[in-house]
This record gives sequence, C-alpha cells and structure tokens, in this order.
Amino acid sequence: MNFTLKQLRYVEATGRLGSIANAATELNISQSSITAAISALENQLGFDLFVRTPAKGISVTPAGFEVLRLIRGFTIQSRHFETEMMSVGGDAKGAVRVSCYATAAPSFLPPILKSFKAKYPSTSVTLLEGNMEATIAYLASGEAELAFTYDEMAGPEHDFTPLFGAPPYALVAIDDPLAQGTSVSLRDLAERPMIMLDLPRTKEYFNMMFDSLGLKPNVAHTTRSAEIVRALVAAGHGYSLLNICPPDYRHNDTRFRALPIVDRLHVPTFGIVTLAGVTQPNIVQYFIDQCVELKVGGAFDDIIVQ
Repeated sequence: MNFTLKQLRYVEATGRLGSIANAATELNISQSSITAAISALENQLGFDLFVRTPAKGISVTPAGFEVLRLIRGFTIQSRHFETEMMSVGGDAKGAVRVSCYATAAPSFLPPILKSFKAKYPSTSVTLLEGNMEATIAYLASGEAELAFTYDEMAGPEHDFTPLFGAPPYALVAIDDPLAQGTSVSLRDLAERPMIMLDLPRTKEYFNMMFDSLGLKPNVAHTTRSAEIVRALVAAGHGYSLLNICPPDYRHNDTRFRALPIVDRLHVPTFGIVTLAGVTQPNIVQYFIDQCVELKVGGAFDDIIVQ
C-alpha cells in the first residue's frame, strides 16, 4: 500500500468531525484535497470508509470505524516520534497537546504554563478546551496527549495523576448578607435563587450534593458559561456553586465572595488523565513532572476554598 501520513490525517479528521467541510476548515486545506485523500485510501483498501449522503454529509461504515481506530493509533505514535526526533541533541523541544476542563482552566493553567515555558523555552503547548466529557474525547481521539479534569472521568483505560482536591464552594455577591460570614451550609442556600452551571456531569454533581442532605436547590437560571455565572452572581441574581476558585475571587475581587461549605460532601480530585499503557514522549512526561512539582510546592493551594 502507498499512502502518506498527511493523507491519513485528512481521513482521520473527516471521521472525527463527521464532515469533509469541517475537516478542511480544521486543517486549513481545500475540501478537494480531503476528498482526494479519502478516495485514494478507499481505492487501495478496496472498500468504503464513508457513506456519502446528499444534504446529510457523511457517515462512517463499520469497516471504516476499524480503519479510523488504527489510523488514530498510528498518528498518535507518529506525533510522539516527531517530538522525540526534535529532542535529539539534548534540548527539550516539541509540542504538548493538552485538553482541559474549560471552567477550571483560568485558575490552574497560568502557573503551569509559566513554569513550564521558563524551564523548557523551546517547547510549545496547544490547548483544547471543553466540558469534562470533551476533554476525555480529545484524549481518546489522539488530539491531546493528556487531559486536565476530575478523577471521575478516568476509566480503566486511563492513568490518573492527582494534583489537588477541589471541595465545592458557594459564590455570592459581595452585598449578599451571606458574604459577611466565613462559611455557609447547603441548608442556608437551598431556598435562595441559584445560578446553575449546566454542563455535563457538573449539574448532576451539584444536584447530588443537595439530594444527599434531603434538600433541593431553587434553580433560577442555568447557563453553560462560567463567565455568565459570575456576571449573574455579581448582579445579585443568585448564588452559584463551583469547585476551583481563581485567586482573585478570594483576595481582590470586589463583586463577590467565595465561601467554603461546611457540610460533609464528596470532594472530587482534579488532576491529569493519560491513556494507560502508552509510553509518552519525553516532553509530555516533563510537562506532567512539572505539574507534580508545582503541586508539591503548593502552587495550587490558593485556588482551593476550604
């Protein structure tokens, strides 16, 4: 068989994104190049990878699913190979592809990136943001080599490196009477209007907290944006519950306060998920080691409310 790595990447992107147009946009190439790569590989294999349906795009055939699985594994290893080749000569070079839970990223990523770039200036870090399920999907597809998310997202096919426990806290407006206290209970909050961060797994987790105490939240507004959550809380439309707290919320922000919750609740652990049994490129392992070093040094202590 005669095919190029570039062709395989075109085919993989098409299968992952479910559209030739989307693949062309992501890869910044023409749709005709994508179509040609698919046709060339299908001709060599002797069977179709995709079914083309007018006005509906494409769908993957059963045989195509298996081929895409093999292609993803191969392209992951090829990226690792490229990274290792760039590191020959002693200098740490290459790229680290990271997926991260978007609502938590602004709190923990800045010190990690600053420290890593200071130690390995010849490297680059590509960030892919999404909800908790999306972070794992990026990992499974090979788009990311590691994912920052909660321990509950790690399955038997993953390895998990813990960084810190993230107890839930209440975010209240600075002029809310509760802001004068040092902590709050879920019973104090249950009847108040709540701004619910409505993301996969997140909403279920917060509802479960109330359920465990025989309570039910009074949800006044829902949003999938952490920025809108903060804006609504600051404007006095209600309180919200979150887990990871930007330092400014606790020290410098004049719009709201972050209060620890006194009830005994499940505390999720935030950390790094990688694929089990996969030998990581040196630069990826350096990145993980740097995160663990920051953890030991207390770099994440200020983003935990307890």
